[in-house]
Amino acid sequence: MTITDRPALVGRLRAAGCVYAEDEADLLLAATDDPATLADLTDRRVAGEPLEYLLGWAEFCGLRIAVDAGVFVPRGRTALLVDAAAALTGPAPAVVDLCCGSGATTVALAHRLAPRWLAAADIDPAAVACARRNLAGLAAEVFEGDLFAPLPPRWRGQLDLVVANAPYVPTDAVALMPPEARLHEAPVALDGGPDGLTVLRRVGVDAAVWLAPGGHLAVEAGESQVDALCAVFSAAGLVPNVRHDEDLDATVVTARRPG
Repeated sequence: MTITDRPALVGRLRAAGCVYAEDEADLLLAATDDPATLADLTDRRVAGEPLEYLLGWAEFCGLRIAVDAGVFVPRGRTALLVDAAAALTGPAPAVVDLCCGSGATTVALAHRLAPRWLAAADIDPAAVACARRNLAGLAAEVFEGDLFAPLPPRWRGQLDLVVANAPYVPTDAVALMPPEARLHEAPVALDGGPDGLTVLRRVGVDAAVWLAPGGHLAVEAGESQVDALCAVFSAAGLVPNVRHDEDLDATVVTARRPG
């Protein structure tokens, strides 16, 4: 295969099961003009390595987000989380993005809102390092730690918007995920516990304390988890709502702290 042999490249990718082989071929060809490098990238892609890791970036909400190996790759469906969250809050909100991964959602919200505070947090050091790169120059701080734990205590009860794309795949279902995810992304970004809601329960309970009166929480979840998650949020004193997008195959549960 030569550097200009697009049909051969498309054929290899299609044979490996890449659904969007033509698009992937164009991205790989654009990534390098060195035949040896292209051959290496193609071999790694055919072997199942995520395209985003090979390119070093992912497209999300019209933005190019840097993605390091092992870090959760932003999904197109999470655009619904960004849209839902941005529609909830007023001017100059105080915003925190939990389980931020690469910081993709944080970056997208920075472009949609004009936050007076903007911060992100993740328990995975690799994700924190990646998010810090993506958020450089956006006046946003990235904390390393478990959910709200690393945030400044003075923010308790002051947040207008909390967003979380927490892991929500049930433990037994992780093995059924595409190999690109289960073999390459950090397990902590995928495994949501026995019913997928272990982390999201904690997010809801703690958000009730960290949100300002009238503040909102927005999380991504599976469609089958909506009833259980709404019950958790209601028990925490929040008022839940659900938004679903068939085209994106995405579900977002939002919740407001009364006041």
